[in-house]
Amino acid sequence: MLAYFIRRLLLVIPTFIGITVLVFTITRFVPGGPMERAIAEMQQMSLSQGSSMSSSSLSEDQLAELSAFYGMDKPVWQAYLDWMAKLLQGDLGESTFYQDPVLDLILERLPVSTFYGVCLFLISYGVSIPLGIAKARHHGSWFDNLSSIAIFVGFALPGFVVGILLLTIFSFQLEWFPFGGFVSDDFEDLETLGEQIYEILWHAVLPLLAYAIGDFAILTMTMKNSLMENLSADYVRTAIAKGLPFDRALKQHALRNSLIPIASHFGAVVSVFFAGSFLIEAVFNIDGIGLLGYDAILQRDYPVVMGILVMTSIAMMIGNILSDVCVALVDPRVKFGK
Repeated sequence: MLAYFIRRLLLVIPTFIGITVLVFTITRFVPGGPMERAIAEMQQMSLSQGSSMSSSSLSEDQLAELSAFYGMDKPVWQAYLDWMAKLLQGDLGESTFYQDPVLDLILERLPVSTFYGVCLFLISYGVSIPLGIAKARHHGSWFDNLSSIAIFVGFALPGFVVGILLLTIFSFQLEWFPFGGFVSDDFEDLETLGEQIYEILWHAVLPLLAYAIGDFAILTMTMKNSLMENLSADYVRTAIAKGLPFDRALKQHALRNSLIPIASHFGAVVSVFFAGSFLIEAVFNIDGIGLLGYDAILQRDYPVVMGILVMTSIAMMIGNILSDVCVALVDPRVKFGK
């Protein structure tokens, strides 16, 4: 197993290079980059001052200086090598929109996205697994049918649509929850730790529901279907026929094998710990990495886009390796030999 995971870790390097090369190349050819935005801002300033200006009014030297400032004066391969050299030194560059180091922007918003990622993990697995077991035990009952309807309705709706519905009903009409944000503006004025925790959780209810609706549905139905398949297997039926109680047969035999598909899904959840969700954070105005990436795409802030890509791609690849570890722990039949 150790040799297998060493090979997987080594495979991360060419995979990471392939991902970053592809996205870096795309950013160089997508129209509306930082140079175009800077020229547009200069044109707006000139219009507000009563004069007209176009990109052609800039001299070749000025355009060359502007291109060099944004790193657009080098070939793609050379610019990528320069970016990679800085990355190996822990430098993700400087944002062309915020004019701040990209690493500082990400670290500033990382706790927010990590908070939602951890809560999403606990809610998704803590509720989906028991609910899937209950649905499998009572397959075909009114409880199973009603919960399936609710699950499929939630799965059919995208998370950001659910977020808009939740804001409309519970924030705008009923006024039970705030309209968004991670905390209120007067958070620093709260005196006790309990009040601060309550403030964070009060703001987190609706975003977490919107976050969890997709993974919750997938994990619940995966758990139910996997458990039902194992309960109908010959080894479980034989154990019950020999006198083993149904509950013990479920716990000792069927349940562990049923967790294998759930364990393989673990890697997809890890990336949310660090990346957040672009659209959900935009809907709820949560200042996390997801909203930072969303604004970076709109503003063509490519250093921030590449910095977030570095984090999410590494987190996703490490998450896939952790999924293999979880599968190996759950299923002793898995051998990572030759």
